[in-house]
Amino acid sequence: MTLDVSYAWTNPQLPWLADCVSRHHHLINQRLTHGDLKRWNQALADIPHNAGQPIFDREAVGLAAYPEPHLAALKTALRGLMPWRKGPFQFGSLVIDAEWRSDWKWNRIAPFLTLEGQRVLDVGSGSGYHLWRIYGAGAREVLGIEPSMLFNCQFAAVRALLGDHPVASLPLTLDAFDPGQLRFDTVLSMGVLYHRKDPIGHLEQLQGLLEPGGTLVLETLVIPGDTQTVLVPGARYARMNNVWFLPSVDHLIRWLERLGFEAIQHRGTTTTSTDEQRQTDWMQFESFVHALDPEDSESTIEGLPRPRRAFITARRPQTP
Repeated sequence: MTLDVSYAWTNPQLPWLADCVSRHHHLINQRLTHGDLKRWNQALADIPHNAGQPIFDREAVGLAAYPEPHLAALKTALRGLMPWRKGPFQFGSLVIDAEWRSDWKWNRIAPFLTLEGQRVLDVGSGSGYHLWRIYGAGAREVLGIEPSMLFNCQFAAVRALLGDHPVASLPLTLDAFDPGQLRFDTVLSMGVLYHRKDPIGHLEQLQGLLEPGGTLVLETLVIPGDTQTVLVPGARYARMNNVWFLPSVDHLIRWLERLGFEAIQHRGTTTTSTDEQRQTDWMQFESFVHALDPEDSESTIEGLPRPRRAFITARRPQTP
């Protein structure tokens, strides 16, 4: 088999996946016209296939060992899929040190998750790092939706190396995702809400994807304040031009209450650090340090509050 990006959304271990792909056939075909896809598919085709013992429960997802004679070819192929934003991954002695230490986020949320036997959806799943950690935590079936074709290629590469498991990624936005009758026991939205022009609509979409009694895992940027506090940045926030609403934790909880979520719990707030998100050899563009005011590390380059991320869980009611 010649590996290409379609390997991300082809998985016989997920009996409902083929029907789901079929419903989105025209959207997926549009994404297959991406100008860089030929180059990325060549990188995938160059990956030496040699699946070994997968590791899902350590900071670096990957393989405990990888044949040394093939490591150089593997490194060349995987570097053809740069930049790697979410990780880390490791295959034998080869480590993909991604921009984000996604394991740190996982370590913050994992103690509050019960995933054994569940069907789980991760919205904005990136390279799929958290998909594998979710599977390793006992989930029965795991799906990510991620519009970036590069990130879907990265997921396909990792999946080819780890072997067949009921884990998949679809190249879709949440707005374009048609689940049909498919519902999930847990839905994660991490690092997505602040990119949405209609954040309450986003939360409502997530609620609709949950089984009754299902759990929402929400992680997003927040600012200090009370129930009336929400920041709408100007043209940019931390150099990002697609940030729309930054609520306080109390204001965010108010949104969830208004939508009818139950058992809403604020699990913690973390200030983003330059150790958690940084430039690496696998992501050589500017990173988080360049988004901060060099004279005041508590402010962004635009003079706004430094990014802080809150983690909240909530439950869809059993009955309407």
